[in-house]
Amino acid sequence: MLGASNAARFSTPRSEVQTLLRFFAFFLAFICVVIGGVAKADPAYPELQGRITDEAGLLTPAEKTDIAADLASLEQTSTDQIAVVTVKSLQGYSIEDYGIGLARKWGIGQKGKDNGILLIVAPNDRKVRIEVGRRLEPFMTDTMSALIIQNAILPKFRRGDYAGGIKDGVRDIKTVLLGDAEAVKRRAGGPRTPENDPTVIIHIILFLLIFAFIIWINYRNAQAMRAGGPGGPRRRGGVVVIPGGSSDWGGGGWSSGSSDSGGGGWSGGGGDFGGGGASGSW
Repeated sequence: MLGASNAARFSTPRSEVQTLLRFFAFFLAFICVVIGGVAKADPAYPELQGRITDEAGLLTPAEKTDIAADLASLEQTSTDQIAVVTVKSLQGYSIEDYGIGLARKWGIGQKGKDNGILLIVAPNDRKVRIEVGRRLEPFMTDTMSALIIQNAILPKFRRGDYAGGIKDGVRDIKTVLLGDAEAVKRRAGGPRTPENDPTVIIHIILFLLIFAFIIWINYRNAQAMRAGGPGGPRRRGGVVVIPGGSSDWGGGGWSSGSSDSGGGGWSGGGGDFGGGGASGSW
């Protein structure tokens, strides 16, 4: 009698077993849904068309040529590679997930150097991102990437000037990679003035010195003519002209760089990305 009583006490009713089975079935179904969502297929990335892949159609042929020339000149100078891509849709992904996936698929940058940068513009999602190759992260930091997006790119995007925003973004990225990050910070801080830009003061001083030199030369010529008298030697007076028609005290000129419009078989070299960079929206 005692054994039968214990057996009855420790037995599990049939209804409880069915409830447990239904719970486990529901739990397994939930896990499958979660895993399926995490493991969903990658987005349909555009094919790399060169330094500029304009899937969203934001740039004219002339604008593509102009921007691609800047990108080609940087690569010739430093071997760093920058690619610009505009996409019609992020396909439901965050721009961070989309950007790292596309950057790794294209492999912008040289293998072993990981010196690539991808500028991604998604106008319909109103998102932009700078994706930075692993070995450029100490130079193009997350903070610097955010600074460029906020101060060079987004102000023009908000006015509908996509070409202008892309050009200014490329300009500032190039400036950082060529070692003048301070210039980007100064641009972000507003226009230069004599108080915060010593080069303005230097130019003013040079102008005054040259002007004073011209006055002194003309004064010497006038004195020599008066000292010579009617029969004495004469020197030709007049204004001293500085040769050269440029008003640029630097004396140099800008090169347009390569005429590559972004195509022509250019491709990434196998650079790797670790997720560094920054994003913005407008």
